[in-house]
Amino acid sequence: MARSMWKGAISFGLVHIPVEMYPAASDQGLDLTMLDRRDFAPIGFKRYNKATGKEVSWDDIVKGYEYKDGEYVVLTDEDLRRANPDATQSIDIIAFVNAEQVPLIYYEQPYYLAPGKGGDKVYALLRETLREVGKIGIANVVIRVKQHLAALVCVGDTIVLNTLRYPDEIRPTDELKIPGEHSKAAQVTDKELQMAKALVEGMSEKWKPQQYHDTYREDVLALIKKKVAANQTKTLTEPEPEEEKPAKTNVIDLVSLLQASLGKKPAKAAADDDDDDDEPPPPARAKKPARAADEDADDTPPPRARKAPAHAATHAGAKRTTAAKSTSAKTATKTAAKTAAKRAPKTAAKTTPARRRKAA
Repeated sequence: MARSMWKGAISFGLVHIPVEMYPAASDQGLDLTMLDRRDFAPIGFKRYNKATGKEVSWDDIVKGYEYKDGEYVVLTDEDLRRANPDATQSIDIIAFVNAEQVPLIYYEQPYYLAPGKGGDKVYALLRETLREVGKIGIANVVIRVKQHLAALVCVGDTIVLNTLRYPDEIRPTDELKIPGEHSKAAQVTDKELQMAKALVEGMSEKWKPQQYHDTYREDVLALIKKKVAANQTKTLTEPEPEEEKPAKTNVIDLVSLLQASLGKKPAKAAADDDDDDDEPPPPARAKKPARAADEDADDTPPPRARKAPAHAATHAGAKRTTAAKSTSAKTATKTAAKTAAKRAPKTAAKTTPARRRKAA
């Protein structure tokens, strides 16, 4: 069982509840050791006397407050307790407020409160009262050498003390460029708002904290395992040259982004896709009809068949057949006319001399 880090009592009115405080959070970050890159030996830090340069053990270290340059007032743990015994041993509830009235930015560090010896009943009384009225207790508490504002919150069957930041510890947002409610550059349309609400509704689910975990830490541990297996424990990975990223535009089509988030195609892209799907393939050119055998002397090319229009692409085959027949008919007519023209001069040459003889 974990050791309590603080013992005291919760007090409100004349009620006195003995409690013990335990850390409610643990740091699961990666514990990385600093190494000397020349020989990969670990680097250590020494507590040393700045006047003599000699190392100092923990037993010889005391705390002091520098009241002027180079001059200190020594303060032991007993001095800090005697400064205000009540403040260092009690969680003094000063008000009860609605939980939603305290912004999340004020919450800092959680601690579990467990009942001390003989405090089970009054502990349960405060817990059930907080649960029934739906409020949290605002209290003052001193932890180590700092007084904290704190919130007492009922979480299941446990009372949790969550330290709060003081208002002067919250940095103002005056210097930040945050768009106001009526900013022209940040006007939100009803369509965008409705789509965003639909996205939120689609992603809503019950709170299941067990499904969340530090995936980045897992990835780094997997990388470490891979480097150990490949015998690359002493390999220094150098950063790769960064690729030039295309310039970003400030114009954002929120509707397209929201539609894509909802699993739909953006409106413009969908229209483009539809146009691409409806566009017919280019019509095939009609084949040239074969020339007649006696048309060798004619240099005039036969007429070309007209291209089928895009909307009648499905009937291209039928049109090609009709065009071929029409062209063949025209060619046959021309051939007959030319044949007749060739024969005509010969006939005229034969008949003309006969007429001249009769005239003579």
